[in-house]
Amino acid sequence: MTILESQADLSAAIQAVAEAGYQLRVAGVDVQSQLLERLASQLEAAQDEILEANTLDLEASLDMAVPELVLDWLKLTPERLHIVSRILRRLAALGDPRRFNVLPLNRLTKTVTGYSQVVPLGVIAFVYEALPELAVIMAGFCLRTGNGLILKGGNEASQTHQVLLQVLHRCLDHLNLSPASILSLAEDQGDAARSWLLQSQGVDLVIPYGRPSLVKQVVRQATVPVLPTAMGNCYLYWSASGSLDKVTQMVLDSHRGDPDAVNAIEKVLIPTHCSVSAVAQLCNVLWDNGFDLLGDEPMVAELPDLKLAQPTDWDQPFLSKTVALARVDGLTAAAHWMNRHSSGHANSLVTEVYQEVGQFTRLVNSAVVYINTSPRFVRNGPQADAIALGMTAQQGRCQGFIGLQALLTNQHILQGFD
Repeated sequence: MTILESQADLSAAIQAVAEAGYQLRVAGVDVQSQLLERLASQLEAAQDEILEANTLDLEASLDMAVPELVLDWLKLTPERLHIVSRILRRLAALGDPRRFNVLPLNRLTKTVTGYSQVVPLGVIAFVYEALPELAVIMAGFCLRTGNGLILKGGNEASQTHQVLLQVLHRCLDHLNLSPASILSLAEDQGDAARSWLLQSQGVDLVIPYGRPSLVKQVVRQATVPVLPTAMGNCYLYWSASGSLDKVTQMVLDSHRGDPDAVNAIEKVLIPTHCSVSAVAQLCNVLWDNGFDLLGDEPMVAELPDLKLAQPTDWDQPFLSKTVALARVDGLTAAAHWMNRHSSGHANSLVTEVYQEVGQFTRLVNSAVVYINTSPRFVRNGPQADAIALGMTAQQGRCQGFIGLQALLTNQHILQGFD
């Protein structure tokens, strides 16, 4: 861990990260792949040491009354570490993510042509809460793309972070690469170090990950580019033609993301002409699976066992096994409701009417739209280039899944000729 005395110290450290990241880029794709393979193997070899450190963090967090959600994120298991190793090996096998991204030459003027190629952003800062395995996955992303990385985790995972950082630095050193390409700021410096980091010009992108309060705080404080992640407060519209079984399956499956159910369906919008008995059946299945259920006033009038949802509930993620149900006048009203209240990163539709699919996708302002399929977030996707750190609702260059492309940008080359 790096202890900083001032923002000037951090600026010097960021410069070292940038230079080491450039060294990593120059080392080439084969060296990067070797590094990722070795990191996967060393994580497996150090599993007992990592889990022991994690146990110490969990015990200390219990004494600090850390919320149950964060404790679940903090807890490492052999399976979670195995998933990280698999991701690293798939990144190693993927090769250079820039290889298919050279755009063809274009004639700009009579004497100038141009093209663009994809290059690393430079220095990425990852500000996160618990979830220590994400630090390693983020390191894998940066090693694969040739970016320098600055980690700023919370103090709830301090022991785990130290062991993981030692593994990362040993792997870099083994291949004669500078450990400075991955910098971890000391957790006990807390808000001061994070504030300095978010206002340092040498940082090319900050990615915050954790509860919405952390993400909003980073967005509010940062003077450098931020890619905000999104979690929870995802909506589903249950069309009158949609089946009860499909709605039930999608809601249950979306909550099975481990350890962070990023795309969990927390709100279900139901047209007024959908039968009360079908909604009651959905509620009974969810109650049997340990869910807490809320409803708006019309829904509570129909099903008195529901708790009354508060107005602010529709705008906020629960990040728990909680689902709120509301009556709406139809698909158009549902889309407008989602645009106003949802997180905007993953919303769903259950329908058997083809025209409703086109109408819904035109109306709803969501980074990713799921039709008759579970929105469950899978970090280790079926294709190596589909591996994702998280999700974002941010409009523009990076939208939806946050993958390797989020850490790359275009470099434009203009060439004169006679």
